[in-house]
Amino acid sequence: MRAAALYSAAGSLLLTTLAVAPAQAAPAGPGSAEARGTAVAAGRAAAAGVEFGRCPKAEELPGSMRCGTVEVPLDYAHPDGRRITLTVSRVRATHKDPDDSGRKVPGQGALLFNPGGPGGSGLYFPLVGMVPEWKRIAAAYDLVGYAPRGVAPSAPLSCQDPGTFFKGPRPAPTRPSDAYKKKRAAEAEAYARDCAERGGAALRHFHSLNNARDLEVVRAALGERRLTFMGASYGTYLGALYAELFPSHVRRMVFDSVVDPDPGQVWYRNNLEQSEAFEDRWDDFKEWVAEHDDVYGLGDRPRQVQDAYEEASARLAEKPAGGTVGPAQLQGAFLKAGYYDDYWPHRAEALSAYLRGDPQPLVDQAGTRTEEGAVAAENSNAVYTAVECNDAPWPTDFEVWDRDNTRLARRAPFETWDNVWTNLPCAYWRAPRQRPLDVRTAPGELPPTLILAAERDAATPYEGALELRRRLSGSVLVTERDAGTHGIAAGPNACVNGHLEAYLLDGRLPARDASCAPRPEPEPRPTAAPGSAAPKT
Repeated sequence: MRAAALYSAAGSLLLTTLAVAPAQAAPAGPGSAEARGTAVAAGRAAAAGVEFGRCPKAEELPGSMRCGTVEVPLDYAHPDGRRITLTVSRVRATHKDPDDSGRKVPGQGALLFNPGGPGGSGLYFPLVGMVPEWKRIAAAYDLVGYAPRGVAPSAPLSCQDPGTFFKGPRPAPTRPSDAYKKKRAAEAEAYARDCAERGGAALRHFHSLNNARDLEVVRAALGERRLTFMGASYGTYLGALYAELFPSHVRRMVFDSVVDPDPGQVWYRNNLEQSEAFEDRWDDFKEWVAEHDDVYGLGDRPRQVQDAYEEASARLAEKPAGGTVGPAQLQGAFLKAGYYDDYWPHRAEALSAYLRGDPQPLVDQAGTRTEEGAVAAENSNAVYTAVECNDAPWPTDFEVWDRDNTRLARRAPFETWDNVWTNLPCAYWRAPRQRPLDVRTAPGELPPTLILAAERDAATPYEGALELRRRLSGSVLVTERDAGTHGIAAGPNACVNGHLEAYLLDGRLPARDASCAPRPEPEPRPTAAPGSAAPKT
């Protein structure tokens, strides 16, 4: 699920009845072979521990960070079979009081983080200890990141040659023709076939339930009796599965920007709601640009900003910028503005400069990536696709996708079809599907947990946070009102950070759900002179 409506869009989607591939694997319960295999693997990991040393050179991590590996079964039903190796990174707690009191801050063990995706690597996470907003947490916790299974360097998956992964420039029609749909469906089918051929029999084992079991093994390897975990975006779904599977092993959990865990939403309907939410967030961006027409000259009304964007897209269709940036690359760059407010000034500057005759800022922000970037992006996309396709049933008839998304695109054209092309390989997926776990904990079964959400988050619409709040007994929701940045923990909002620190450092939660005022909107940047380059973001 790649990406803010305040309320669920499910009621208005008028979804066609799903024609789906059957879920061929039921959730594994406490007495299952997978549960027994997880216990075996965790016992081995606890005995072996993690030998931390230099990090893999290819990851280009600083010398202050240490890395190690943890072995996990490829298939938890057969823990003595093939094993794969996960790479883990760590920076020790500083134990230094950020207020310079001279007091040594007592350690609280490891804080393990998953950044989302699926397909995102958390190896860089321990570096956040250098950021002011993280100093207090970094004083008390060893900050631990890891690359989940499939994500390089942890048994990396690949579905195609990275050299051909970025196909640019490409069109991005909001009303695709039947011929274009047929072409993209054929590409999706070929991609699914390539994943099956490259992944082989192992492909079926890359899914969220195994990711949660891996988390349990990593916990044991770190020597932690109970897990302190923070997940962002997809990491919240992973955390929710862990809470359901291993509730007695949870110490504290933070869910930041929440994926809706309802089994009926995973993943097809979640993506439909995401596309609808992005339309609202796109409107937020256009309103902000219009408010700063004196800086960007793109119009003082959102409709005029939309017209400017469409003009740029039409020009790029005729002549790609830098030979690499077409309408699809433009859309991809501006999609990021739906995730993060910080992108707004850079994207508005690039659009303004392009329409004034300077394409360089747009090329810098949306152009072809380096060879190393292409390898990482192809790997991330392969993991994303494998996990989501393996996790749940998907419609197998393109007519279902076409009907649902044609209806949706009438009111939410910005992301809808791009989201379809991203996820369409799941219609042709060859590996067995899991049946999504029904996450639901009873009072006292799980320690209190903290949920953080922005009210207008497009990547993970707010309804997901409300749903998780209902499902995890004892959880408390903190909402950043009228804001839409994806991922709000330890950012610029002092109110949010106060709740985060109180929970992680002292185990304190608000007595009831709480809210925080929104963060300030980004400040506009003066547009660059023609010929100058904008920063790459």
